Amino acid sequence: MVPRSQDVVQPAGPQPLTLEVDGEELQGVAGQTIAGVLLAAGRSSWRSAGRTGRPRGVFCGIGVCFDCLVTVNGLRDVRACQRRAVDGDVVGLQHERREELPRD
Repeated sequence: MVPRSQDVVQPAGPQPLTLEVDGEELQGVAGQTIAGVLLAAGRSSWRSAGRTGRPRGVFCGIGVCFDCLVTVNGLRDVRACQRRAVDGDVVGLQHERREELPRD
């Protein structure tokens, strides 16, 4: 590794950020996804499955499965694994149960 004093890029140190998650303040660093901040805080689930109510969190980690949905600054259905955390974001967890659709 190149010592920081000799690195021509001169990377900055980690910039702290704070998210409000359902009224609780969680700390993270710039560049982390919302899922990364939640996982680092010890949360493995933050949503409930629609019909079964089973806990969900990060499953695929690449934005394909939609298991990690949260509300960010009032916008619903944001994939936490894809959205970079921004200092001051207000994150709401989605726990509602959806009614099962009738089957034909």
